[in-house]
This record gives sequence, structure tokens and C-alpha cells, in this order.
Amino acid sequence: MKTGSKFEDLNDTFNVSNDVIDAEIVKKEVQEVVKSKPDDVTKDYEYTRGNLYSIIEKGQEAINGILELAQESEMPRAYEVAGQLIKNVADATDKLMDLQKKLKDVEEDTKSKGPSTVNNALFVGSTADLAKMLKNGLKEDNK
Repeated sequence: MKTGSKFEDLNDTFNVSNDVIDAEIVKKEVQEVVKSKPDDVTKDYEYTRGNLYSIIEKGQEAINGILELAQESEMPRAYEVAGQLIKNVADATDKLMDLQKKLKDVEEDTKSKGPSTVNNALFVGSTADLAKMLKNGLKEDNK
């Protein structure tokens, strides 16, 4: 039997030398990619808010134009279109307010989500057992 490493037979079989090469251990830094939801929410909020402002401003310009046209032509259809435009602009302003509320709700959700512990105690027994246990507890407290 040969002396030395227990893997000498394998080294001979595979025609490999017994020399051990010191391997350099390279530690790789792990960088976690964290999606920042608040940034995405803020970005989406700003984009949507800007679009709603633009829609409201253009709607107001269109209302002014259609009201002038309706007054000059005195056509019922022009007044009907003006009424629809006014309703659409009012809906857009409501959406702007809803957007504010939704952003506030999202911010509250991110703040309120934290570690929470729920401890539930369960007593298994009869009411007589519970009464005895409470009496014994009161006696121990009085001593």
C-alpha cells in the first residue's frame, strides 16, 4: 500500500500529479437590487398629475371656444356640446382629487406596514377549571 494521500490511486489512474495548487479565494460582493416602489409611485403620480392638469387646461380652453360659438350661432347642439365639455372637465378635476387621495393611501400603507406580532392565548378546559385557576391566581397574588 502506498503512503500519502488516500487519493493517490485516483491520481495515478488519471495521470495527475499530487501537487496541490493554492487557490485564491475571491469573495464576490452581492449587490441587492431593490426596487424602490415609492420612487415609482411618485413618478407615476407626477406623470398622471401633469396629464390631468393638461387635460383640464385644454378642456377649459375648449369650453371657452364652444361657449362663444354657441352664443353666436344660438344652436342647441352647440350648447349641448358645451355642457358635455363642462362635465368632462369637472370629471377630470374629480380624478385629480382622487389621485391625491390614492397617493395618500399608498403612502400610509407603506408607513403602516411594519412588523406586527399577534399573540393569541387559548384556554382549553371547562368553566369550573377556569374559575379554579383564577382563584388560585388571586390567592398567589395576595400572598
